Amino acid sequence: MLSPETIAAIADELAEAERARTAVPPLSGRHPEMSIEDAYAVQNEWRRRAIEAGRRPVGRKIGLTSKVMQAATGIDEPDYGAIFADMVLENGAVIEHGRFSTVRIEVELAFKLAEPIDGPDATVFDVLRATEYVVPALEILSSRIELKDKTIVDNISDNAAMGAMIYGGNPVRPGEVDLRWVSALLYRNETIEESGVAAAVLNHPAMGVAWLANKLAQHGDRLEAGEIVLAGSFTRPMWVDPGDTVLADFRELGTIACRFV
Repeated sequence: MLSPETIAAIADELAEAERARTAVPPLSGRHPEMSIEDAYAVQNEWRRRAIEAGRRPVGRKIGLTSKVMQAATGIDEPDYGAIFADMVLENGAVIEHGRFSTVRIEVELAFKLAEPIDGPDATVFDVLRATEYVVPALEILSSRIELKDKTIVDNISDNAAMGAMIYGGNPVRPGEVDLRWVSALLYRNETIEESGVAAAVLNHPAMGVAWLANKLAQHGDRLEAGEIVLAGSFTRPMWVDPGDTVLADFRELGTIACRFV
């Protein structure tokens, strides 16, 4: 295990990278002894400081839940990160590209919880019972750690590369649609770049939420009523540049759009 002093120093380094909108060299290369639990300790220290500074937590994101995302990153297990209120953007948002670094977009479903979910034995059925509604979402990835040679401990320490999220379209109750077959087309500047089906997330997007509840239980935490959970991407991350317009078409669940300036 890394010492508390080292964990605090890494959290300082990542906080400065976020302020400067830069990326630091991978932690895994500089701290080869770093474990997954060390990485979550770094993330928790960063989250604790953010709350202390007045940022309001509103949910969690799950990353690396689909084979396409694991293949894109070379990482073969899921992880999670924190979502704060200032990360949640409305449909049609005009976004400052320079607010983030290594900017990419993913297509996801967001679960709004009406009830808490406790691990360590949470199931898909527990998630569906606890969910008030599911809504289309886009996640903006922003990495404070250089992407080359980035490992799972880097990604976890980096708050799972969470930058922001946009939600919109038509909220649905979990029983109103077959969530496995929710599909989306992702466009950049009116050209289709990616497409996917939500079953790519662990065979059912609610499985991602169940995984998260069980993982949080290992860390003495749980999913709370009212939280938003991004269940994981079912497309590869798409790079975006200043001036790009992004649109995701979820068919009967509606569309989400944003523009980067």
